[in-house]
Amino acid sequence: MDRAIHTDVVIIGSGASGGAVASVLAPLVAAGKRVIVLEKGGRIDPKQLTGAELESAALHYAFGGAHPTEDSTVTLAYAEGLGGSTLVYTGTSMTPPERVITGWKLPGLDYDDLVKRTEKYAAQNGATFIEESLINENNQLFKKGCEKLGYHARQFPINIRGCKGSSLCNLGCPNGAKQGTAQVQIPAAMKQGVEVVTHAEVTALRTGGRGGILDVVVDGGPHTHGSVSDWPAGKYVVHAHTVVMAAGAIYTPTLLMRSGLVADLPAIGRFWTCHPAHILAGEHDKPITNFVGFPKSYVWEERVETERYVLESCMYMPFITAKNLTGFGPDHERLMAAYDRLQMILVLACDDALPDQRVTIDQDGKPVIQYKLMPKTIEAMVRGTRAAAEIFFAAGASAVHAPSARPTLIERTENADLNTRIRTELFKPGTISVSAAHLMGGCRMGVSKADSVTTPLGQVHGHDWLYVADASLFPTALEINPYLTIMALADRVAEAVADREGQ
Repeated sequence: MDRAIHTDVVIIGSGASGGAVASVLAPLVAAGKRVIVLEKGGRIDPKQLTGAELESAALHYAFGGAHPTEDSTVTLAYAEGLGGSTLVYTGTSMTPPERVITGWKLPGLDYDDLVKRTEKYAAQNGATFIEESLINENNQLFKKGCEKLGYHARQFPINIRGCKGSSLCNLGCPNGAKQGTAQVQIPAAMKQGVEVVTHAEVTALRTGGRGGILDVVVDGGPHTHGSVSDWPAGKYVVHAHTVVMAAGAIYTPTLLMRSGLVADLPAIGRFWTCHPAHILAGEHDKPITNFVGFPKSYVWEERVETERYVLESCMYMPFITAKNLTGFGPDHERLMAAYDRLQMILVLACDDALPDQRVTIDQDGKPVIQYKLMPKTIEAMVRGTRAAAEIFFAAGASAVHAPSARPTLIERTENADLNTRIRTELFKPGTISVSAAHLMGGCRMGVSKADSVTTPLGQVHGHDWLYVADASLFPTALEINPYLTIMALADRVAEAVADREGQ
């Protein structure tokens, strides 16, 4: 028989949004309310954070960090576990552009208020500019190349405390320096009495009684990672006055569609978007410090509004690097042999949010991401590749690997010929490694059921007990790393939930 649980608030997910909501609602416990966080993944044991690349990818990421789109032209990276994708991000802490937020034209969403909320979480998470000793040559060369070209590479704050420069951010920090929700908001909420249940998957939810009813399956293991669940294994029926969806831009729309709660909301799953990205490498004549120290410190974004791309300094481990270098055989092997001489830049395209770019479900209720690289997006990635090549050569690189060039390796002597060497027609989706980590949309905010799923405060149209608090709320792509904006929006949603629970 299914176990019955009664509570006031359930939060589904423990990432940037779930952690923020839990921390804001924690004082309700002292007022006699019950608040529960349900997390599909487990608590990662710090002893398992070895830095072994393939093992760590399987440990942290859904689909090993490579969830393919329906046409397999883009792979999506997002984490599963207590802390969500804050387990594997670099902690890049950036304030959203005003033009994007005001462009959403959402009643009650004030830009200055949102900025104050981002500042609140930046302070909680210790966001600071990384000290000079941890800025390795890979990052310094990016800045140097930009300066030589007259570009302004902006250093961004990172939410770390006690960083030892292991450069393993995307594989889970072995030193506990990265201040994600599993280190900050979730522990703070638990100290105030919020219950956190791991290995607890919500399979469906429906309207019932005074709020919502959730079907939950708790996996008793044995688990390949993390501790055992806080609840005994089995099936549960959870009755909650308020439900907050914080499962991310894939699983939140998936669960809502699978549950059949939003049949009258045509925008559900639609207007889904991301930052399609690929890694570029420039080869230097001598070794540089690239995989020691903090991997990412600078962004160049001066062309984002007109040309729709952003460049960031980055450094990735050997397997991811090999996957992103086009080609096979001796040429590929030669580049990988130069790993200690490679400088890397990440090209992020800022895509549109289109109604036909969407999350849907298959016959088993599993997510299917119908997302294609549109011509405008491909053109932005090619323009970004040219700009990155200019920066590599300005920083002293002897050769640049450009996936949208033939041959893909461009020598320094060809620097003046980048417009003809790097061309849009050579960018063939499915033949170039493109990934995305900043997943957004699918439950967009708005004022009308015709083109949105929630109100500007995240309440699902027609369901007063159901809220969305994660990146699926975004009406359009954000142009920058979105995690602080996710937390700020979740903060607003949590305040609305607190008001409801105070009734």
